[in-house]
Amino acid sequence: MHRWTPRRSPGRAARLAGWITCSLWGALWAADVAAAPPAQAPTPLRVLATTTVVADLVRQVAGDLVALDCLMGPGVDPHSYKATPRDADRLARAQLVVASGLHLEGKLSELLGRLGKRLPVVSVADALPQNKLLELAPGLYDPHVWFDASLWAGCPAVLAEKLASLDPVHAPDYRRRAGEYAARLQALHGELTTQLGAVPQERRVLVTAHDAFRYFGRAYGVEVVGVQGTSTESEAGLNDINRLVDLVVERRIPAVFVETSVSDRNVAALREGAAARGHAVALGGRLYSDSLGGPGSGAQTLEEALRSNVATIVAGLGGGESPATGSPQP
Repeated sequence: MHRWTPRRSPGRAARLAGWITCSLWGALWAADVAAAPPAQAPTPLRVLATTTVVADLVRQVAGDLVALDCLMGPGVDPHSYKATPRDADRLARAQLVVASGLHLEGKLSELLGRLGKRLPVVSVADALPQNKLLELAPGLYDPHVWFDASLWAGCPAVLAEKLASLDPVHAPDYRRRAGEYAARLQALHGELTTQLGAVPQERRVLVTAHDAFRYFGRAYGVEVVGVQGTSTESEAGLNDINRLVDLVVERRIPAVFVETSVSDRNVAALREGAAARGHAVALGGRLYSDSLGGPGSGAQTLEEALRSNVATIVAGLGGGESPATGSPQP
């Protein structure tokens, strides 16, 4: 007996993906048509930032001198972000796209590279000296550079020069604000170093959902261990979790931490595994990693987020201080 087999047709997801691709390339074409700006760029300059961390950088350097839009909102993971139909229009309207770079934007990286041939794109972390970056593989670097406040302090000047080239009338303002912000970041670096010094060295072990805090660890003398790798695109396996259970139990680590932009299921499995072996490990709190906080969080700027993270870590690891106001708790 012949069995009728329905013809396979593209699903809704495939049709939507194709539509988005066409829309994005249409936006790129529109940007290409308008790529030659007049001698004096109109103000305010329309700037599109990829992440909340980058958007904060733009605000600190440009203030109200630009019209800022942010592609990814609070809590969004940039490693796995996929462009939406609305993004096509946002790209087409931008006169400058500001990205973090070093492939942080994951699936968007190729698109941003092509977009840079048609309108101004600046990837601020790409301009940092390579000898200050943490190499993951030949030619591939850890993108989470903002967790070292002194390293991120090199990015404001990069952005200021790009803004100055597009809006020369306000060039002195951009450069002045960039210098002020860089100085605040350097001061913050010293502040965080002092606060983390309250945690005994043997307890200064930061276990989190994914390995986003390597620059933080290097800058502030903290051993950092992530359940997942540097990117969240690859899932942690059972061996990864068991390895960390061994670490937590053997070293009697008092607390582990989850992140605001990453699922906490792996950290929950880690805690369960440690409990099964007789070691109750606390949930130290939530840390801001690849995204800043939303309105009312107390972590809407990078400076606030770093202070919040350090207060949460110090309290969770036994440094004798309470989390700062606005520190996200589980």
